[in-house]
Amino acid sequence: MAYKISDACVNCGACEGECPVNAISEKDGKRVIDADTCVSCGSCAPVCPTEAISEE
Repeated sequence: MAYKISDACVNCGACEGECPVNAISEKDGKRVIDADTCVSCGSCAPVCPTEAISEE
């Protein structure tokens, strides 16, 4: 099950560098997770300062 980023995202980019499969990118002023690429490792969630990342 892939992770998702909610509207609470402030586009800080902290999560992008943590993703081992490069599933996170910027789109329309916030970060998004490509569900097809995400391996559900969860490494992005703990670094999010706004807790905007959760399992889908």
